[in-house]
Amino acid sequence: MEELTLDLDIPQQLGDDADPAAEDTQPRVTTLEEGQVVDYISGEAIKETPKEKVRQRIVRALVHEHGIDPHDMSRDFSVTVSEEGAPRKRTKKADIAIFESGAQHTTANLRRVVICKPEPKRGKNVVKLREPRQAEKDLAELQELMGNEDRPECTDGMWTDGVDFFFLKKVIGDFGATFDDRSDWEVAEGTKGSRTVASHQRLRRAEPEMLKTTFRRCHNYIHGNEGMPKDAAFWQFLYLLFAKMYDERVSRGTVHGRFRTGLKEIFDPAGRAAISARVKELFEDVKREYKDVFKPTDEISLSDGALAFIVSELAPYDLSGTDVDAKGIAYQELVGTNLRGDRGQYFTPRGAVNLMVEILNPQEDETVLDPTCGTGGFLQATLNHLHHTWQKEEGTFGFPDTEEQRERFRDRLKAYAEKHLFGADFDRFLVRATTMNIMTLAETTGNVFHMDSLAFPRGHLPDVELAKKQIPLGEEVDVLLTNPPFGADIPVSDESVLASFRDGIAKSWGRNKETGKVEASGTSTPTSMAPEQLFIQRAIEWVKPGGRIGIVLPNGILSNPGPTDEAIRRYILEHCWVLASIELPVETFIVDANVNILTTLLFLKRKTDREVRNHRLGTEKPYPIFMAVAEKVGFDRRGNDLYKRKPNGDIVVETKVDMERLRIGGKVVTRPLKRSQPVIDNDLPVIAEKYREFRAKHPVPGVDPRKGAEAGA
Repeated sequence: MEELTLDLDIPQQLGDDADPAAEDTQPRVTTLEEGQVVDYISGEAIKETPKEKVRQRIVRALVHEHGIDPHDMSRDFSVTVSEEGAPRKRTKKADIAIFESGAQHTTANLRRVVICKPEPKRGKNVVKLREPRQAEKDLAELQELMGNEDRPECTDGMWTDGVDFFFLKKVIGDFGATFDDRSDWEVAEGTKGSRTVASHQRLRRAEPEMLKTTFRRCHNYIHGNEGMPKDAAFWQFLYLLFAKMYDERVSRGTVHGRFRTGLKEIFDPAGRAAISARVKELFEDVKREYKDVFKPTDEISLSDGALAFIVSELAPYDLSGTDVDAKGIAYQELVGTNLRGDRGQYFTPRGAVNLMVEILNPQEDETVLDPTCGTGGFLQATLNHLHHTWQKEEGTFGFPDTEEQRERFRDRLKAYAEKHLFGADFDRFLVRATTMNIMTLAETTGNVFHMDSLAFPRGHLPDVELAKKQIPLGEEVDVLLTNPPFGADIPVSDESVLASFRDGIAKSWGRNKETGKVEASGTSTPTSMAPEQLFIQRAIEWVKPGGRIGIVLPNGILSNPGPTDEAIRRYILEHCWVLASIELPVETFIVDANVNILTTLLFLKRKTDREVRNHRLGTEKPYPIFMAVAEKVGFDRRGNDLYKRKPNGDIVVETKVDMERLRIGGKVVTRPLKRSQPVIDNDLPVIAEKYREFRAKHPVPGVDPRKGAEAGA
């Protein structure tokens, strides 16, 4: 396939009723006032209303998923409509108007219209999704805007409030225009991105925000329309998501798979029944293929209508070709709201996860373990990190992957996940959720063990023996990333577990009255300890000498003056090189875990036996440690985005360039799409960059396990 690169935006031709503001392709906005947002179509500053939030989300999806050039769109485009039953005409505005590619923005060139409404307010209950027959008034408004036989070329319409999505197809017959309900838009030849427009012939890559919306809509439909509790609805959705991924793999992303809907199939009872039969048969194959993940009793228990709705939502997407990050973000958001535990399982915010992976920088030949994996956030971020690393090596970071890259990177991710990526958790539901997460990202179930990592290598849970063979303590793991459960209210008191830590930190610590030094009591031992204290020792024991650790800890362990916490700090310094310590603000966990707690990200490197002896003998050389305090993480206590501001309070705006691949004239063209966006006030990416600068001046201390030589101290 011949590929060209265009360095300039393709200008549009302007007509009499076109929007002249859209001609300038260079973003002009540098600051935003309070309550403003940058319009994705025109690049101008506009007021951010509830309706505008929906419109901007839809425009981004039209560009990034459908490949429609923003220059072929206008906002608030005026259309003359006929008054029903009267000769008088009036003007109505399309919130988003889409025109023939490269043509003037005139009514004659209008091809599609979109009506956007504010998103309905959410109470405690899920907003129920409507069927087209329940939205007759809204669809009548859309039909009026699309016109009848007087505008035959305007054939497609969409109505949305960010929760409900309705699509109409106008068909001109002998007796005038009729409007058919559709589950999505068909390919429209002549638009630059027609290769990826949602259709039942071609699949499209997902834009992160719209994929999150799709996942949420699917889950809410089951929960709200089927009368299922949230957790049951969640598992039903995951069954179907797994079936979708499996179907893509066996059909290689073509339309010949079973996870599909016809143009009108979901609106007909017989069609819904056919969809249901196809997908349930598909799920039986999934269970046979992944018998270690699914039980024979697992079944899709949705009504034909609900099942058809989910299939129609997921079918247009090419999940295999969608970026790992986009799928991971959507999956984590959904799973995190449905499987939050009550045993200190605070799911780690994405920014902190990405920072930890960035600093430890796992390589393709290194084994990564999260012994408290939850829903798999660290494992997902590791796969995403490797994907980005490969793109940077090939000079294509920031570009969509080519077809060849997609297949090659997918194979590499699968091979890595099968050989080097490991997770464990004592909650079997989280183990299952993580397994499905890895399948979504790498098309393999990976290695996720149902076991108690503190009891390992003993324990009664089913996967202990397998884990002993694959990730024995101190032998295989190069990188360990974890956010262990916190809290004195969930103490570990099982002596069979505590016994494994008696030679380390599980002792009764006190201060010598004469010297003031911390020492262990020889007459008593603690009957319980907080899990995060034990996980520090377990993490150090699990990695091989020279292995790296990233662990989330409550600040008290690193700062409290008590003898137990001081003993833990001494244990860390004796057995590890401290690479970095990064303190997080309280907002970090308030939003994602509803927990008001100050935490620190601690990064360690396990010492060799010789290095431990040097520390005990006092011959260890001093070495620098990277330390940072993050004051902002991109959002406030309510979860609202936090933006950088100028001294006068205006929001700072930056120009972002997305590289898009479009098919024009039978050739694939790569071109930049420049857009302005507010700058998120987040210290974590800055800290990651500063750490890289620090390491350029100060090599990692201790023996380099790859070279077998002293790198620093």
